[in-house]
Amino acid sequence: MRTRPIIALSAAVVAALALVGCTAQSAPTTSPSATAAANLCTAKVASGATSDAVKVTGEVGKEAKVSFSKPLEVKDLQSTIVTEGTGPKLKAGDLVQFALTEYNAKTGAKNGSIGQGEGSLLPQQISPDSILGQVLGCAGVGTRAVATIPGDESNPASVDVVDVLKVIPGAAWGTDVAAQPGFPTVKLAADGTPSVTLPKGDAPTAFEKETLKKGDGAKVATGDAVLVQYYGYSWTTGKEFDKSWGTQPLPFQVGQGVVEGFSKAVEGETVGSQIVAVLPPSVAYGEGKVNDKDLKGQTLVFVIDILAVQHAAAQ
Repeated sequence: MRTRPIIALSAAVVAALALVGCTAQSAPTTSPSATAAANLCTAKVASGATSDAVKVTGEVGKEAKVSFSKPLEVKDLQSTIVTEGTGPKLKAGDLVQFALTEYNAKTGAKNGSIGQGEGSLLPQQISPDSILGQVLGCAGVGTRAVATIPGDESNPASVDVVDVLKVIPGAAWGTDVAAQPGFPTVKLAADGTPSVTLPKGDAPTAFEKETLKKGDGAKVATGDAVLVQYYGYSWTTGKEFDKSWGTQPLPFQVGQGVVEGFSKAVEGETVGSQIVAVLPPSVAYGEGKVNDKDLKGQTLVFVIDILAVQHAAAQ
């Protein structure tokens, strides 16, 4: 069975959501266990004659240069550790910030590179089932690995150099900000999972948001791709209706693919921040009869932790 690339690269460096969504992953928890760490260690594929034949130069975190005899025949996924990282070991469920340089295995031409600069690539949640997990295993932060990945006519075999830059937190880490009166109250569990208590009175009729934690990262703008944890609660019904906690953080492009109020909640905010936003139907799922199934007519409350951004210029 053919494996897919870690991320899809092209001369233009493809759209943001494709970058984080093209590996087949299970849904690991956001709180890795010792068992998860062991499973990731055993998930790493072996090195072999093909991956060992690739010579890699350059500094970890910078664009890699490779040399190999062309064409390089790639029959199976292999991974050779070029540089052993001395940082914390990866565990299943970790959000891994990495850099990638990719070459065509047949021609030796460089397909592209991404992730070497801040805000240039969203992190990816690693699992034993993902290509990233099979390439890196439980390697330490600072590791550089070279992987040879099989292909076909539409997606040629590639040589991928992967640098593990850091593991980012799975919840907002910013400085606490005093809550404003009249907003929903947010309480956090030990793992960061929020719950919401509504204030007395009618729901707001206009979009409102406040910052509960102020992050120290890059600012989010329209068109950027962001990675968030979120918790959704209906002011109308008094029930939770959706959340990312316990599954995987959500990647999305600001201004596309989500309701207007969800984008407005993160726009202009910084990575590491936690936002609570109240969305009336006009910026949620529209007016109409309240319906638990489709959320039409409901006023919604979202608690959103902004974990990472990939700026539009990098897409």
